Amino acid sequence: MAPQPFAEPALTGLRDSLAGEAITPGDAGYDEARALFNAMIDRRPSVIVQCESAADVATAIRFAREHDLEPAVRGGGHGVAGPATTDGGLVIDLRRMHAVTVDPDARTARAGGGATMSDLDRATQPYALATTGGRASTTGLGGFTLGGGSGWLERKFGLACDNLLAVDLVTADGTEVHASEEENPELFWALHGGGGNFGVATSLTLRLHPLPAMSVAFLFFPAARAAEVLPVYRDLLESAPDEMGGGFICLTGPPEDFMPEHLVGRAVALALVTYAGTEPELRKAAAPLLGLGHEAEVLMELPYAELQCMIDDPPGLRNYWSAEYLRALPDPAVDVFCARTDSMIVPSNSQHILFPMGGALGRGDPGWPLPWRTAAWVLHPFGIWEDPADDERGRQWVRDARADVMPWSVGQVYLNFIGDEGRDRVVAGFGAENYRRLAAVKAAYDPDNVFRRNHNIKPG
Repeated sequence: MAPQPFAEPALTGLRDSLAGEAITPGDAGYDEARALFNAMIDRRPSVIVQCESAADVATAIRFAREHDLEPAVRGGGHGVAGPATTDGGLVIDLRRMHAVTVDPDARTARAGGGATMSDLDRATQPYALATTGGRASTTGLGGFTLGGGSGWLERKFGLACDNLLAVDLVTADGTEVHASEEENPELFWALHGGGGNFGVATSLTLRLHPLPAMSVAFLFFPAARAAEVLPVYRDLLESAPDEMGGGFICLTGPPEDFMPEHLVGRAVALALVTYAGTEPELRKAAAPLLGLGHEAEVLMELPYAELQCMIDDPPGLRNYWSAEYLRALPDPAVDVFCARTDSMIVPSNSQHILFPMGGALGRGDPGWPLPWRTAAWVLHPFGIWEDPADDERGRQWVRDARADVMPWSVGQVYLNFIGDEGRDRVVAGFGAENYRRLAAVKAAYDPDNVFRRNHNIKPG
């Protein structure tokens, strides 16, 4: 749908009622304001409302409904399928609402709905406090947390939503609502995985944990050694302390000083270890990996906020991802994972990933609508490339990687890791019983399904 023009009085009225700004096609900055990180997504909304407050959000929602405009909500804009924008509709852009306030005594942080991981992590770092954040600094806190929130610290501190204490949001009729265990508890339950289906989150309050030290090891091997190294990595992580996390990743060797020239631009295997502790503690815990004869290494103690920036996916490339959650990672699964690296686009920014689960993640509240949290491993084929001519090849690689591991799948999925894969996958993200309960919450707060640019839950 093409952007639709508005009568000047309507647009003037909208602009006059905002503390923020309304941008339309032809305005300076429109193309920059509508761009997402995924270059596959090129949509042209009729209005982009850059909100400064919850009142601006409410005004934007009412304007969208009065003018029959599909609303989309933008925090970080990292949803791979582009739910943060819409053709011909109205974008509720929260990026100006990114302030983070830390209470070090209470060990809590209150963040605006447009805050990114970097905003949160850099605010908490001076107090040696942290909570589980995404694996890229530019990820939006709101969509990340309300979708569950998987990150490097999940084995130590649980998912981001396990640390969610309260949410302020604006519902589909423009009402401001507070949700916590004590206030609107059924809505609060739904916000632990249900995403943006129930309203626009304007602030989130999160529990923080002491994190006096953080360390990381990047150990690189030729891709041909992946089948040798991955079983050692698997066995280590499956018996590791909660402090240890990371991922086993096949990727293109980066042109960095630490990378041997013969591995640059070629497929390599990366054993990535994160450790909520000191470098000596990491070295001791990761000793079986360190003795395998890696060809390149980055191993250091560093601020958690810096770790969060180390593997940011660059904007402006073409992205297609998916995921499959696994009950186990036996040797046959290792073999098919390693073999699938051969069809990955190399060189590119693509990553063929296995994340270990367990720890506090697996022990978290089983009542939240997140049935996948008890899986042992997650496969996350993360396709990123530059040339549109590679689109079909890249998509097929992701689909094939999922198909390879279906014999070990638990049939459930973290929806933040995937794009639009149909209703059955949405239900698989919650479980059928949870989905029915979520549909009832949706009917109470958004009976007309105004907020549908998401992994949508139909009112029921």
